[in-house]
Amino acid sequence: MLNVFGTPHARGGFCDGLSRRDFLTVGGTLFGGALALPNLLANEAKGGIRTSHKALINVYLPGGPPHLDMWDLKPDAPAEVRGEFNPIATKVTGIQICELFPKIAAMMDKFVVIRSLVGSSGDHDAYQCMTGRPRTPANNGFWPALSAWVSKAQGQADPAVPANVSLMYPTGERRWGYHGDGGFIGMQHAPFHCVGGKGTGLKSDNLTLQGVTLDRLTDRVALMKGFDDTNRAIDKSGAMGGMDSFNRQALDILTSSKLRDALDLTKEDPKVLARYGVDDPAFERDGAPRMVRNFCAARRLVEAGARVVTMNFTRWDWHGGDGKNFVQARKDFPLLDAAVSSLIQDIHDRGMENDVTVIVWGEFGRTPKLNNMASRDHWPQLSCALMAGGGMKTGQVIGSSNRLAERAASRPVTHQDIFATIYKNLGLDPMQVREYDANGRPHFPLDADAQAIKELV
Repeated sequence: MLNVFGTPHARGGFCDGLSRRDFLTVGGTLFGGALALPNLLANEAKGGIRTSHKALINVYLPGGPPHLDMWDLKPDAPAEVRGEFNPIATKVTGIQICELFPKIAAMMDKFVVIRSLVGSSGDHDAYQCMTGRPRTPANNGFWPALSAWVSKAQGQADPAVPANVSLMYPTGERRWGYHGDGGFIGMQHAPFHCVGGKGTGLKSDNLTLQGVTLDRLTDRVALMKGFDDTNRAIDKSGAMGGMDSFNRQALDILTSSKLRDALDLTKEDPKVLARYGVDDPAFERDGAPRMVRNFCAARRLVEAGARVVTMNFTRWDWHGGDGKNFVQARKDFPLLDAAVSSLIQDIHDRGMENDVTVIVWGEFGRTPKLNNMASRDHWPQLSCALMAGGGMKTGQVIGSSNRLAERAASRPVTHQDIFATIYKNLGLDPMQVREYDANGRPHFPLDADAQAIKELV
């Protein structure tokens, strides 16, 4: 993974330091002995890999959003179940969602609601939404994220833009900031991280690698200041002057302005940007900030060439002593409504609806019965997801829950099924993508019984 933080940022109660799996440094990996990215590019060219630019925007809502207050309301249930919100009709006859999502409702023909998502691990963790699997001691740090599989299998759509990009903020609950990593297929396929920690955001004007800005990377002297002593010595001997084309292609990410421009929202049409709303950079306790314009940044990154963009948005853990399930919902539902509807409208306006898949989800659902603080507790038995784009048959609901939204009443869908659908949208057959771990054992992205959702593809 490449880091684009401009200056050191205080982590405080957030993540501690930067691990070797987190960041691809100039002196260590990019130009080190493995020459990971150049080798990857060379192997892809040798293998004749050429793929169309399909993409995924994975929107993770940290903390467990309340499924029956958002996408699966139960107006006929007892008061202690149905809560404070009413359902409204949508553009698609027969589909109703929460009244606080009027913009999504008005374009429901462009969305799919999955109301029967089962199999959550029950942990406050982004891991399952990134990998399709629950976190276990055996796969922790071992299993590649979906974005890493895509990066390895399809490579870069544009040499100046990483295939795998993260807009995930480091969070106080560290697992809510987990954006996946390369696992056994290699750290070079881990996400290129484009946001900072508390008090920071997108840094389009200050993309750096070990203190060297993109604007200065073309200056040989400045570049060498970012290398370790070994690489400086190598360059003094003239070895750097003999870099082959793949080494230079690896530098394209650093020297081109394409990635930086994609992150620079001042280059966006102000009228388009205004539809997304106004950012709130304050972190919501141990969750992420309300950066609604990062949804626009995600679309711009895909347009620039990213294959997978992962992001997190605010904090959805609203039970406990604060009793703020409905208080927070009134604040955050309209923000999500504006951001997601604007993203999908932009994708359609640009003719990208067959190429870009969007999914919005969290780690689990919420208890149908309200607790004594007017909030909902953890409920891994059932949750929902919202999907769009990807050439899918939209304007429909997949699955249903029982009368109290406790469990799937029909068409249960698993995380593996959703991942199988996404892979199909991206043009990847998971059973034809095989990688080996350090012990020589073969692995596929999904289990053999995972099935794409046939109603969608």
